[in-house]
Amino acid sequence: MARSALLNVMVQAAFKAGKSLARDFGEVQNLQVSLKGPGDYVSQADRKAEKLIREELLKARPTYGFLGEESEEIIGTDGAHRWIVDPLDGTTNFLHGIPHFAISIALERQGEIVAAVVMNPATDELFTAERGGGAFLNDRRLRVAARKSLSDAVIGTGTPHLGVANHGTYLVELRHVMGEVAGVRRMGAASLDLAYVAAGRFDGFWERGLFPWDLAAGILLIREAGGWVADIDGGNKPMDDGSIVAGNEYIRKALHEVLHRPVPGK
Repeated sequence: MARSALLNVMVQAAFKAGKSLARDFGEVQNLQVSLKGPGDYVSQADRKAEKLIREELLKARPTYGFLGEESEEIIGTDGAHRWIVDPLDGTTNFLHGIPHFAISIALERQGEIVAAVVMNPATDELFTAERGGGAFLNDRRLRVAARKSLSDAVIGTGTPHLGVANHGTYLVELRHVMGEVAGVRRMGAASLDLAYVAAGRFDGFWERGLFPWDLAAGILLIREAGGWVADIDGGNKPMDDGSIVAGNEYIRKALHEVLHRPVPGK
């Protein structure tokens, strides 16, 4: 597959940070047996990965803005472009030695995502997309799954964790979805879960309470793989809303309807 110069810059930044995270992941697995635990080590790994990515991206395009999870936003002099980065999505998985985590890098141009990279350093899987150019896993073209019925579908989700609101809302949604689908999976890294939708591994996905760096790259991957993305209320601004429902045309619509099913007794 041919990549633009900008996408090559993003891939190079992801590989550089990925090598660092892969080394740190091995150390975290060893630290699991220690009394202190690996929490501080993981936060250092997270910040180090973002620093590597930021330096690589801004070296190539110093006028672009930069929005990352671990540092203050940089407002670029360019005005039209912004990098959106999660250096370690799936921190809890990383912390516990579970190899499902990712680096997520997206390029936004005048409010639209135009290039995306999601990389899992533990499995060497690299998901990439450019607007109008399709989505790929390594060098293989991606398409969303073709299933049309929720009863045949495996749906990914993200659960609200300790200290986050909306547990009650989520449990109602989960009950409704579980009654309609073949299976529900909670993997713990939204950007990688969205890449799984693009790859046809998940038929659909929904989650609330997300941030732009969780969503940006995955949204483009799904759209370029022929999928549909909306916020949970049915709008077209999941990054503004912080929620997402995704899948092919049929599954996304059916999942949206199930999520808005009235609660019995209300």
